[in-house]
Amino acid sequence: MKTPRARDTSRARDALRTRDALRARDALKAPHRARGTGTGTGPDEGFGPRLMTPLLLGAVLNPLNSTMIATGLVAIGRDFGAGPSGTGWLLSSLYLASAAGQPVMGRLADSLGPRRVFLAGLVLVCAAGLLGTLAPGFGWLIAARVLLGLGTSAAYPAAMAMLRAESLRTGRPAPRPVMGRLSLAALGSAALGPTLGGLLTATTGWRGLFAVNVPLALLALAAALPWLPRDRQRPAGDGTRPVQQVQDPGGAAPSRPALLRTYLRHGLAYLSVYSALYGYSQWLEEAHGYTSFQTGLVMLPMSLAAAACSLLGTRTKGLRAPLTTAAALLAAGSGVLVVATGGTPLAALLLASALFGIPQGLFSTGNQAAVYAQARPDRVGSAAGLQRTAQYASAMAATGLLALCFGQQAGDGGLHRLAAVTGVLSLLLLALTATDRALRAPTRNRPRKRSSQP
Repeated sequence: MKTPRARDTSRARDALRTRDALRARDALKAPHRARGTGTGTGPDEGFGPRLMTPLLLGAVLNPLNSTMIATGLVAIGRDFGAGPSGTGWLLSSLYLASAAGQPVMGRLADSLGPRRVFLAGLVLVCAAGLLGTLAPGFGWLIAARVLLGLGTSAAYPAAMAMLRAESLRTGRPAPRPVMGRLSLAALGSAALGPTLGGLLTATTGWRGLFAVNVPLALLALAAALPWLPRDRQRPAGDGTRPVQQVQDPGGAAPSRPALLRTYLRHGLAYLSVYSALYGYSQWLEEAHGYTSFQTGLVMLPMSLAAAACSLLGTRTKGLRAPLTTAAALLAAGSGVLVVATGGTPLAALLLASALFGIPQGLFSTGNQAAVYAQARPDRVGSAAGLQRTAQYASAMAATGLLALCFGQQAGDGGLHRLAAVTGVLSLLLLALTATDRALRAPTRNRPRKRSSQP
């Protein structure tokens, strides 16, 4: 049996061997990394403007179409004689198509190649834009929205699959700030949507809400065709194990239970966020007496905080701390709404808005990074699609929760019931996040040190 000193000496010797092996590996990979698609030698090398520009253009299409139609529903209903219950199908049809389309498009990106699926999605968006612009009847508009949901669903999972492919090609993980730009693009375009929709409806009529997709998709196509790397044939393996089992540099070992917990965490978080987004704004108008413009100003801190914290979340080295903080802030925001009344000061209302916006940004980037780290390399597209499905399912569940809590009018009692539910969800989310061991390992923007021993 070895003495403690002998064991320490043996460990030190193994550590030196591991260090030398890592240095040799990095030296061999250095010339390969220099051929990345990025420019320069900064931390985003391999993930530069040529790769990210078309991906970001595609990423804005789904959230933009989700929100900009809100300011055109009245005009559409007036032209086709459809009331709120009818025009509501224009909202739910896109959500349903997106919820079903995201994992399907992700699976196709994994099997057929992310570039092919990304381009096909943009072609569908163009067709949907033309169909909605020329629609002779209301049914054609619903069909156009379904096509928009399917076409725009290709962008996010294909982008995540492309980032993972670039990571495996360059031998380094996708930097968190790079992935955070996808979250920021989605949050920013969703916040811009109602304003853009109002401008288009006022200047070109509601058909402009569909027509704008054509130039946006063509612009993304013009950037994607020359700049996105072509899909490559996957080799059978590296001689020792199949390609799909090769761990992504810097990522955690693929874990199905950890990934399922991430989906659950993402769904619970956005159920609370969407409930506050829709319910709080409705209460501000009906119970507090604010106009639509004033309500928009009170809700502005939510959008600004979400965008700022999506960037802040990419600068963290781990996942557990920001996600736990986000869950605690959701609980705090619910606490503010539980005691809110028609006489609540404006400062408290703005604080509640921000307390729901900060977690939105942190959960968006944190859960995105968790999916990237926990999914198998050959399944990251479908994994990212399922993450978005959890988010859209939460959006639809939030509308049902609002109906149960508010009834016919958004009064103080309804807001308090809604806040109590989101508070319980937030505490459940806090416990789920704090006890998740898969979140304890830090995510880094450099390759993880792995043992040279077999």
